[in-house]
Amino acid sequence: MKKETDWRLQGQDRYLKGAVVTYRKYRCHSKSCDHDHCEFCGAKFMEESSDPEVQTEGYTTVDEYRWICPTCLADFKERYAIAIRDTTDDRT
Repeated sequence: MKKETDWRLQGQDRYLKGAVVTYRKYRCHSKSCDHDHCEFCGAKFMEESSDPEVQTEGYTTVDEYRWICPTCLADFKERYAIAIRDTTDDRT
């Protein structure tokens, strides 16, 4: 568990406590944007990118509105009681 002083902790418990996430290829949730950011560290998510820093897959809430990079999920999964839903059979 990460310390209370971790810079990535910014009140996410209000909307991520007990969340269910799935691992998916990133998809924009609206036509007015081309990217999202990790809810913790701010890593950029895009559908396509040649930049190795940009995430093209990650963990998302069921509504695909909030995205979490694999590193941050590993760091905060227990703290926020985040459940990972297996999508092996229903990936698109």
